[in-house]
Amino acid sequence: MAAETLEGCQTMHHQWPQDTLFKRIALVPEDRTCGACRRHLQICDHRYHRIFRLGGPVEIISKLCHCPDKHCVAHAVTISPAAELALTMPWWLIGWDVFAWMGYRRFARHWSLPQIRKELADSQQVFLSADSVEHYVGLYQNMVAARQQEPTVLAAEYNGVQDLILTIDGLQPEKGHETLYVVRELRRRRVWFAEPLLSSAAAEVRRLFEQARTWAQRLGLPVKLWMSDKQEAFVSSVAGVFPGVPHRYCQNHFLRDLAKPLLEADSAAKVQMRRKVRGLRAIEQEVLEKQPPAEPKEQATVVLDYCAAVRGVLNDDQGGPLQPPGLRMAGALREIQGSVQRNLDAKKGAKRKSSWGVWARSSSEDSTTSKRHKRNCTRTSRQCGK
Repeated sequence: MAAETLEGCQTMHHQWPQDTLFKRIALVPEDRTCGACRRHLQICDHRYHRIFRLGGPVEIISKLCHCPDKHCVAHAVTISPAAELALTMPWWLIGWDVFAWMGYRRFARHWSLPQIRKELADSQQVFLSADSVEHYVGLYQNMVAARQQEPTVLAAEYNGVQDLILTIDGLQPEKGHETLYVVRELRRRRVWFAEPLLSSAAAEVRRLFEQARTWAQRLGLPVKLWMSDKQEAFVSSVAGVFPGVPHRYCQNHFLRDLAKPLLEADSAAKVQMRRKVRGLRAIEQEVLEKQPPAEPKEQATVVLDYCAAVRGVLNDDQGGPLQPPGLRMAGALREIQGSVQRNLDAKKGAKRKSSWGVWARSSSEDSTTSKRHKRNCTRTSRQCGK
């Protein structure tokens, strides 16, 4: 709470330019009657709150009231306008509209934080620091998580579901950070909750299973199945917290272990293929620097495109046990090789066709000359005979 207050104090001291034009909104308490003595409340002070909104900067002027009777027990209580919370939260530098704009682009469109900050400044004229953007996006994430875990919302989501299938998995973060354990329900494909744990000891992991049991009891639904990897802490926790519930091991982990020898051989094959397919950079430099003047530019473009395709194939490591990347790499290289060979064959065929046309024309001319010469010889011999 102290950190939130400190953050709020920092946002309230935002340095607004002197020429900033604010739209002023004046608010007063909705109920001006003292709850203790029923006297009419009087305005005793004003609170000014400047925020960014999508329509421009806004200055909220909240009129504060209190009971004028000094002997009233409510005299020291200051009443604030409740309508201010419909515009923004205390100590915030942005309104709810900017807050929702940031959250939507972060979690629906998967924008990065620098992208959100830049777009706010360019299109909305909302200038926030990188720390402020990260802070508000974190608050949005907390609100969404709280909404997803709200009991009434969860009960409505599982209306008509007969039983539950739960799964747990540990997500490995960056080095030096705690492992994030995530509990999900597969009938509705919902993440129930996630918690980082300092260790994977059975006592630590067991708390997550106990929390999952509380959630299932709150919904009033039985747990039909648990799924996880074969981690010992998971096995003992399922048996202890959910006795009699079947525990099935994750198919992905099973296939990964089963395919481990294949993937090792596949990795060695990729290394061998990369060793054979070399010299792309040298080919590209030769094409770019030493193009013959008579060579069409289209040929250079084709060569560069083939080099880019080969480089993309060599750098593609995607795949899994059912689609080994080495096999995919070999197939892609064969397709490129076949394409190159078809182009070479087509070029050779064009040359042969051109040569045949020249030969055919020269043969026709020679034949015509020979016939003409034969007729002349026949005519000369007849004249001599006479």
